Amino acid sequence: MATRIDEISDGIFRISTFVPAINPPTGFTFNQFLVKAEQPLLFHCGHRKMFPQIAEAVSRVMPVSALRWISFSHVEADECGALENWLEAAPAATAAHSAVGCRIWIGDLTDRLRALRDGETIDLGGKRVRHLDTPHLPHGWDAGLLFEETSATLFCSDLFAHGGNGPAVTGEDLVSIAIESEERSQSMSLTPATAATLRRLAGLAPRTLAVMHGSSYAGDAVASLGALADHAERKLKSLAA
Repeated sequence: MATRIDEISDGIFRISTFVPAINPPTGFTFNQFLVKAEQPLLFHCGHRKMFPQIAEAVSRVMPVSALRWISFSHVEADECGALENWLEAAPAATAAHSAVGCRIWIGDLTDRLRALRDGETIDLGGKRVRHLDTPHLPHGWDAGLLFEETSATLFCSDLFAHGGNGPAVTGEDLVSIAIESEERSQSMSLTPATAATLRRLAGLAPRTLAVMHGSSYAGDAVASLGALADHAERKLKSLAA
């Protein structure tokens, strides 16, 4: 499993590990995102067993010990399995997660945490991230996403996930392949709030979607989020019929 690192936007790096054995025959990527700033932030921790190679990739850009923020969307092994490893390797870092997530589990794991309210921002120095509560989207009560305002990059976790080992960032539309992947995995929670939450994300006017599994996307991200919202709305209505 080789890990590569690519700058997908100004000061934002995608760290990607391709695992051919998962999601055969195309394989699957597990991606983390490093925001280089005065107070650097890592979004997604990765699996605990992948920590050494992910940390080595980060070290190609900056010392791991210089990390100041560690964040992720929701409780899941690929999202936060290596959280304790990162906190140990970066002794000045703070875990930042939704207030719900801090109440239900992070507060029992570490005292180095910041519970983020919906819409709260963190000034990283040169970069600025806004936390958005997205309960049950993509899944998990504690789910939330980050929006980096200076580059208009939405860290969208499992939204738009797809298989294969494509380029770090693409301009090709991801909606169709993401919906196809979702139809197989059934991983995205469908609730009466799903479409509205996706449209709220579109309202941020992101230009880049930092996708956790597969290529990131640079293009009409507003239209992509709107199309995914339309799909969720149609599917929920069909299930209720």
